[in-house]
Amino acid sequence: MLKGKKAVFALMLPAVTLVAGCFGGSGSKESGKSESAGHKSSKVVINGAGATFPYPVYVNWAKEYYKATGIKVNYQGIGSGGGIRQVTERTVDFGGSDKMLSPKELDKRRLYQFPAIVGAIVVVYNLPGVGDGELKLSNKTVADIFLGKVKYWDNPEIKSDNPGVKLSHQRITVIHRAEGSGTTWNFTYWLSQVSPEWKEKVGYGKVVNWPTGIGAKGNAGVTNYVKQTPGAIGYVEYAYKLQNNLAAAQLQTKEGNFVKPSEQAFKAAASHASWTMKDHFYLPGNLLLQPGKESWPLTAASMILLPRERKERNKLVIEFFDWSFKHGDPIAVKLGYVPLPEKTKEMVREYWKEVVLK
Repeated sequence: MLKGKKAVFALMLPAVTLVAGCFGGSGSKESGKSESAGHKSSKVVINGAGATFPYPVYVNWAKEYYKATGIKVNYQGIGSGGGIRQVTERTVDFGGSDKMLSPKELDKRRLYQFPAIVGAIVVVYNLPGVGDGELKLSNKTVADIFLGKVKYWDNPEIKSDNPGVKLSHQRITVIHRAEGSGTTWNFTYWLSQVSPEWKEKVGYGKVVNWPTGIGAKGNAGVTNYVKQTPGAIGYVEYAYKLQNNLAAAQLQTKEGNFVKPSEQAFKAAASHASWTMKDHFYLPGNLLLQPGKESWPLTAASMILLPRERKERNKLVIEFFDWSFKHGDPIAVKLGYVPLPEKTKEMVREYWKEVVLK
């Protein structure tokens, strides 16, 4: 990290307890008692680990759930790769991943999978004098920046899409994730779809061989570096942009027009999701590049992974997420996420009943 700088988030710690929180507890005032209230015991603890992408909303859901039920939910924000590994090793009750696992991989690891929340990845920048949403970055420009081909902010490639924006001759500092990350999987998958050169030279995955830039741990780590480094650019989940007042670029939709990140743009993309229980809600490209002139191109669902043989523990995890589906939407919206549509929630509940707990 940058020495001498005060960390913006407690998220940088290797292990975090959700009920302690670091995004505050500004959730819904509903104190809805769920079926879990019957467990009413401080001895009941649910442990999870994985993606930092949904971390802010899980923080607040868990805090409110504890108030309502007395049940603690502990979650380590270690990245999707770590979450997949730990739930596969059965060291946690559930894993969080922004990379969806295929039915074949779920069978191999003996896991179930369902969506918990929809969010979005945004490209954030630190350019003094350039406000939030003022900068337009084409698909080619984003790829060229992260390929290390475009090195200064006043490059003609950037200026051509931003004639009214004052861009100084400042060096671009690329910030990317250092660990196995579902956010990275989604971001690099998107780049592979919009840039043939990126697809050929780098490809996509939870970890890639970055051509340029500085690695940081978690969405919080990327956020910190971008916030502290003039000229920096990075990719983070939208909630981190909101909580830290970062500037985010306009990006191109599947149809090619520029759009700003917004709740409406995320909902527009999420509305095209074609979930099925049969495939454990697997979508090969997540919710990236959904059709529609207003659909945010980097919209993604975050998934929950459960061991197949632990029915009793799975029931506890399910009760937490069912409570969150019923009472947590205001929390999710305030943080910049998109709650699952009611139709999707009902499909998830049917999946719990007919597949996970049967």
